[in-house]
Amino acid sequence: MAFVALGPQAPVASQKPTKTGRVALYLLLPGLFYLGLFFLTPLFSLILTSLKAPSATGVIGRYDVALEIGNYGYALGQYAPQIFRSFSFALIATVIALAISYPIAYFIGVTARNRPLLKGMLLTLVIAPFFISMLLRTFAWKQIFSNDSWLLNTLKDIGLMGADSYIIGTDFAVIFGLVYNFIPFMTLPIYASLDRLDLRLVEAGHDLYANSFTTFRKITFPLSMPGVISGTLLTFIPISGDYVVASRDFLGSTDTAMIGNVVEANFLRIQDYPTASALSVLLMAAIVILVSAYVRRSGTEDLL
Repeated sequence: MAFVALGPQAPVASQKPTKTGRVALYLLLPGLFYLGLFFLTPLFSLILTSLKAPSATGVIGRYDVALEIGNYGYALGQYAPQIFRSFSFALIATVIALAISYPIAYFIGVTARNRPLLKGMLLTLVIAPFFISMLLRTFAWKQIFSNDSWLLNTLKDIGLMGADSYIIGTDFAVIFGLVYNFIPFMTLPIYASLDRLDLRLVEAGHDLYANSFTTFRKITFPLSMPGVISGTLLTFIPISGDYVVASRDFLGSTDTAMIGNVVEANFLRIQDYPTASALSVLLMAAIVILVSAYVRRSGTEDLL
């Protein structure tokens, strides 16, 4: 066996930023400035406000800079039911939205793939709610579910609801409104994944004598998981902080208040800015932890 002597390796030249790298950095500067100005600065202000203490002057709405960690304990203890209700509603609404959206996305992305006209019409129907303000759509359902609406009167006449029954202000009304408003956010990412699905893989599953359910479970659903993960995140995160649907002015009541309603009340009405800020920070922290665990558990860490 012959051995070849290798001479001393030449020192690796220090890498210097190229012109292309500097151009890329310059192009990033506006985005970094925007991120720092409109995200990091408000986040720092929010955390600073959450640690403030009531002013020594006793004036309502006045607070002094301090290190009042107890604001977080007070917020957790005082509003634990609303925090639990927010994540419960978000989880239930997300699961229901997934159960409704997946068949819709499957039909558009797979069944109607070779029918451009039908596919375009269905996609238009999915995004049609975006053409109208969320406030108007939610207010419309408030009128439909009101105590003197034709729907409620019909349900009472046929005996499906009691004479004293109502829908507005119930958990059902709030969850229904959340699902209705966020279904497009679930449907579109799933459709995007299914639209890129290679149908030859499905055909191969059938060629190997797998039935339709097994083919879906082993091939179609796993390949659409990136869309499912994206859709559930785009649905769960905004629902957790929603305060419009659960508001008493729309489909909710005091008994259905979510954490967003509590933050809105403390900030605009009670003027308890530290508690409202502490709740906001807790909400963000909880969402980051839950989303990180969910994404890692699902094996799609690249989405983080």
